[in-house]
Amino acid sequence: MTVRPDDPAPHPHATAAEVEAAFEDTKLAQVLYHDWEAETYDDKWSISYDERCIEYARGRFDAAVGEADLPYERALELGCGTGFFLLNLMQSGIAKTGSVTDLSPGMVKVALRNAENLGLDVDGRVADAETIPYDDDTFDLVVGHAVLHHIPDVEQSLRECLRVLKPGGRFVFAGEPTTVGNFYARNLGNITWKATTAITKLPFLRDWRRPQEELDESSRAAALEAVVDLHTFDPTQLEDMARSAGAVDVAAHTEEFAAALWGWPVRTFEAAVPDEKLTFGYRMAMYRAWLGLSWVDENVMRRVVPRQFFYNAMITGVKPAAGK
Repeated sequence: MTVRPDDPAPHPHATAAEVEAAFEDTKLAQVLYHDWEAETYDDKWSISYDERCIEYARGRFDAAVGEADLPYERALELGCGTGFFLLNLMQSGIAKTGSVTDLSPGMVKVALRNAENLGLDVDGRVADAETIPYDDDTFDLVVGHAVLHHIPDVEQSLRECLRVLKPGGRFVFAGEPTTVGNFYARNLGNITWKATTAITKLPFLRDWRRPQEELDESSRAAALEAVVDLHTFDPTQLEDMARSAGAVDVAAHTEEFAAALWGWPVRTFEAAVPDEKLTFGYRMAMYRAWLGLSWVDENVMRRVVPRQFFYNAMITGVKPAAGK
């Protein structure tokens, strides 16, 4: 595991002045918000590096790409967060070696620690997705999960992905919010947060309430979240953007409709109550419910609901072969 010694250090505790400045500087907001979340991000989103999340990550890749000649020799994750997508894809046999990049030093630190704990051959850089600090024709695969909507100039980032890919190399991005899906998910989340934090003020439910300082910190982070979430996507427009950047064999797919209508209130509720209240049995029940609704989405909803109404968008494309 390597990271450049001149990369900036994590900064998890922003001052009030820094937070105020971040409302006028989206890239500063990205760093502050994601450094703040880095050490707790895996717990917040129930991220793991076991069979459950390996299967999930590989499922997103297969849904986007279909049949592929595996493994890729070297892969890059853009906006890696804690490494969820690339590390689980590597464990599933997608790539032999990897590199992780993120604008947040805290996220790179956690991703590299996770990779080391898993025994994976991964290096890392603190990097801006609009100016990827690698040479042309370096990688066989570029991946990302829930990252494009944080990048100010998405098309420029896709051009950079194509630049660092070898001819014939592929990019795969998943977990991007659709415009319609984001509308209903955000509203469901806000309603759930307000209802949960109000009800748990009742005396007989006080032990279901997080300490007020934790709730205040979450609200403070949520205020920055409005600054770091820059885009939502229509699947067709996302395809057009990828082609404009220079990609071929472009295809967008969407997933999660019923699963999103269920999942967003559940995740918001979990963020508002103490962790010790969420038993293993509860977590497994929620996970099984999500799996069941995902099956309904794939086998029923996909036939009757237009793709732009699903919550998650995936996009894939290929760098043209040399001379084409």
